[in-house]
Amino acid sequence: MMLNMKASPEARTTSSSSSSPSRSIVTAEKAFSFISKGWSEVRSSAGADLQLIKNRANSFKNRADRELENFLNSASRSPFAVPTITASATTTPAEIDFVKKLRPKLTEIRRAYSSPDFKWSQWSPKPKNRIDLSAIKNAIVSEVEDEEEDEGQRFRRWRTVRFKETAARDEWQFGELWEPIRALKARLREFEHKSSSSSSLPSDIFEGIKNSEFVEKLKSSLRSIGKESNGAKMQEVPPFDVPELLAYLVRQSSPFLDQLGIKRDISDKIVENLCSKRKNQLLLRSLPAGESSIIEADNVTDELDIRIASVLQSTGHCYEGGFWSDSTKQEFADGKRHVAIVTTASLPWMTGTAVNPLFRAAYLAKSAKQNVTLLVPWLCRSDQELVYPNSLTFNSPEEQELYMRNWLEERVGFKADFNISFYPGKFSKARRSIIPAGDTTQFISSKEADIAILEEPEHLNWYHHGKRWTDKFNHVVGIVHTNYLEYIKREKNGALQAFLVKHINNWVTRAYCHKVLRLSAATQDLPKSVICNVHGVNPKFLRIGEKVAEERERGQQAFSKGAYFLGKMVWAKGYKELIDLLAKYKNDLDGFKLDVFGNGEDAYEVKSMAQRLNLNVSFMKGRDHADDSLHGYKVFINPSISDVLCTATAEALAMGKFVICADHPSNEFFSAFPNCLTYKTPEDFVAKVKEAMANEPQPLTPEQMYRLSWEAATQRFMEYSDLDKVLTSNAHSGRIDGKALKKSISLPNLMDMVDGGLAFGHYCLTGNEFLRLCSGAIPGTRDYDKEHCRDLHLLPPQVENPIYGW
Repeated sequence: MMLNMKASPEARTTSSSSSSPSRSIVTAEKAFSFISKGWSEVRSSAGADLQLIKNRANSFKNRADRELENFLNSASRSPFAVPTITASATTTPAEIDFVKKLRPKLTEIRRAYSSPDFKWSQWSPKPKNRIDLSAIKNAIVSEVEDEEEDEGQRFRRWRTVRFKETAARDEWQFGELWEPIRALKARLREFEHKSSSSSSLPSDIFEGIKNSEFVEKLKSSLRSIGKESNGAKMQEVPPFDVPELLAYLVRQSSPFLDQLGIKRDISDKIVENLCSKRKNQLLLRSLPAGESSIIEADNVTDELDIRIASVLQSTGHCYEGGFWSDSTKQEFADGKRHVAIVTTASLPWMTGTAVNPLFRAAYLAKSAKQNVTLLVPWLCRSDQELVYPNSLTFNSPEEQELYMRNWLEERVGFKADFNISFYPGKFSKARRSIIPAGDTTQFISSKEADIAILEEPEHLNWYHHGKRWTDKFNHVVGIVHTNYLEYIKREKNGALQAFLVKHINNWVTRAYCHKVLRLSAATQDLPKSVICNVHGVNPKFLRIGEKVAEERERGQQAFSKGAYFLGKMVWAKGYKELIDLLAKYKNDLDGFKLDVFGNGEDAYEVKSMAQRLNLNVSFMKGRDHADDSLHGYKVFINPSISDVLCTATAEALAMGKFVICADHPSNEFFSAFPNCLTYKTPEDFVAKVKEAMANEPQPLTPEQMYRLSWEAATQRFMEYSDLDKVLTSNAHSGRIDGKALKKSISLPNLMDMVDGGLAFGHYCLTGNEFLRLCSGAIPGTRDYDKEHCRDLHLLPPQVENPIYGW
């Protein structure tokens, strides 16, 4: 029928396009006759189906009548004609009499049922609560009479009839079962009616009823008042004025102003001046009168953020991300956050980026407020032989993890509960560092991607080709360990390379970090960065210092040796400055002897230079700074100006020794300790050496020891990285009228858009192998290789990240 109905528009189209009126009339008549014929066929087919159903129902009824008639006739002819149920069963006269008595009633029922005027109401027992079935009868009659009624309406009416029939049947069969429930409901209604109309109830019940009514009225009135007050507050928020818009524009344009030579502190002053005229009214305009004492904001920037958020909230605007942003970040409602620490080196390589992140993970996990994972590079066997000392190698990541945990527990004195994972890495001989291979972010699962701490973020992201850190993690903090510009300037064409590396470091840290911590002012001034020493010393060195102080209190000689220097034997680690000072003032330092401990790539050249200049220097193999053979030295000399924050200097101070170092930003943190002697000129260096050799160092006070500890360093890290605010979910909120209010995170941020564009551009460039090789990358480090797949049990890169459409 649907196909037939679709023919009508075609017929009308044909008739409208015809040029002759008579022809169109003929076409319309043919179409109408065709539709009528189709409708007649459908009606005749439906009538035949109904007749077939009726015939089958009559056949079934006749067969049932015959079976019943045969049963009754057999019972009346002979008592032995009733079949037995089992072999042992016998028919009693009582059963035969029952069948004879039942026969007249069954015959009467059969005749009444066969009659067209049959009604169930004549035979069903009348319940106490009668149900009127006349509506059912009327519905059936109207359904039979109206054959052309809509099929959907007929089905709904039939469903209603069936429901009523079922209800009537249940009422007839189970009426006695439902009777106690009806009686209970009736009693409850009667009690409720009496309690509401009678005054003879106990006073407490009556007062309870009155109080409940009063409470309901009070609730409804409070709801209406709350809605009115909220509506009034929404209407009372005024729009932005010109100074506020200019202040927000200047703050968002700070990256461009920085490129033009306008520093961030200058742009902050401009914002403060624009907001100073309305500082007392900045948030008051968004509040009713008399509530100024409730406002809580840290500074003008926070006030501006909250002001913008209040205006956006009043308009109902909600910003869900821009072109570059990814909204698939995890939210952790159970209060247990996840911190992933990613570094560029691992033990047994005794370098700062291997040791300090290990201690940071242990002390962050010690608080048990967050789950911690340390992600370190895994080197293949050939690279391990080049990097790890004393020919120490590992066959599996599990062996190296066990070594790291044993080394750590011997020094911290407690069992650290954190995870250690590995990512593929390759050692670069030219850069003397480990470069990640593949996408490092994939080795932190999406369920644990909450907070990321990138140790040396510029190093990790030079050739990073993968997911953006700030897209996968809710908060990303970078910690700068190394002054790469100082190292590069010492190489061939160093000035040009340093210029390029400076801008690349700005690029990657801005694109991949929310905040950057610089250990000292000796590092490059990076975007989003603050200066703070977030490193501590090994607790073992503090215990050595306590032991030295106890020996001195007992009158014993704590230091029996003179001066020493310890560090990796490469020219950039201060060996050039040290040899120059000793050679220039060899006569002034007559009788002064220096012991040097270290191994490195430039060891042969350093030793040759010292022998050629006939310096009083003894060279020994490198060893742990906590080794017993180093406890007796009184003076530690470190002339390096390439370090960011020398770990050996902090360890020497913790052991109660004198430290002689340059007056340099890298040593600013140590200069506050009385045993730290800084020099500004070569002549001053000679004077400090004589002073240290002629005197005894002062014992450290408990406050000074705490400043050097990892507990204090962890506390500083939590504060300066905003991690304490992030862990309590207060990093982007202000408070107005005691309620938390999100800042302008709901507003499109120009700075975030710029950072997203930089990240996208970096991703495109690092995906080209030719450009990677031109910039100094190790060949084949865009993805990990087969050896990494075997050691770390990884799928091949072609399977992990398939490329379609060749």
